[in-house]
Amino acid sequence: MRRLLGITTLLLLTFLNLHAESLYSVPVADIDGKPGSLAPYKGRVLLIVNVASKCGYTSQYAGLQAVFDKYRKQGLTVLGFPCNQFGGQEPGSAAEIKAFCTEEFQVTFPLFEKLEVNGPTRHPLYVALAGPTSPFPGNIKWNFNKFLIGRDGAILKRFDSRAAPESPEVIQAIEAALAAKP
Repeated sequence: MRRLLGITTLLLLTFLNLHAESLYSVPVADIDGKPGSLAPYKGRVLLIVNVASKCGYTSQYAGLQAVFDKYRKQGLTVLGFPCNQFGGQEPGSAAEIKAFCTEEFQVTFPLFEKLEVNGPTRHPLYVALAGPTSPFPGNIKWNFNKFLIGRDGAILKRFDSRAAPESPEVIQAIEAALAAKP
């Protein structure tokens, strides 16, 4: 029995490590169209958010920027992924999205190309974040859904749109992730 438990634990840790590594190897393109991955953010705590410029939650850009400014030096990076799947609330081009975020909210955290978070053309990043092997599986319900990723690449928490970036639940989770040993 003890041996079976040990093997099961080893398999689970291997799966979690592979899942974390796969998160960093997912191909993404930045808002300017430059291809890359999340590998440059390895070792940092990440708050990954599907964003939109014409949403009732768009004002959360200010909170995301404030959280990024407050915790950046401690190891947090906010990553914004525009999505137009919810009521057509992100219809602009990459250049328009970038200009809006910069002019309206002084966003300095990394933004990426528009992608789909649900359905048959769900981006591989969101397959990893919310797909069947995720610790928090299920469709994204609206814009400004947030995933907190630990320094080791593990998906730690999922917050729905109503959880403001500066809310106690989000801040407590970020601070705990930043305090955790890598």
